[in-house]
Amino acid sequence: MEYLHTMVRISDIDASLQFYCEGLGLREVRRVDNEKGRFTLIFLATADDLARAELTADFEGPLPTGLPMIELTYNWDPEEYSGGRNFGHMAYRVQDIYALCARLQGMGYTIHRPPRDGRMAFVKSPDGISIELLQDGEPLDAAEPWASMENEGSW
Repeated sequence: MEYLHTMVRISDIDASLQFYCEGLGLREVRRVDNEKGRFTLIFLATADDLARAELTADFEGPLPTGLPMIELTYNWDPEEYSGGRNFGHMAYRVQDIYALCARLQGMGYTIHRPPRDGRMAFVKSPDGISIELLQDGEPLDAAEPWASMENEGSW
């Protein structure tokens, strides 16, 4: 068995790419528009995973095996998708959890579970998908404003 990707349904391509690419720093690997099925698939990967696979975000050919990816699925005909929490969550190891949370917060995203412990935080995508952020290596020393920040909503 081989892991391929995690699929997440989205309701707004631009808002989702702002969150996943500008906010989290993922790179678009491939986009497929399927007119017959009336959907768009957008595959994303981290820059680190692309580098480990010795690829750039604009490579051609079939999607490589062993490259962890997210598949954003946008259905052209609007449907109601909710309950991102019952999906569970996606998790990413990050180099500086405080810097990433500050960037996301500066972009207007709520840090639902702040990194009070210097190790773990949760944020949600525009479609309510929970994203866990985990500090690489040892937790960072407690720092404000995170150390005293309360949880907000569900995560």
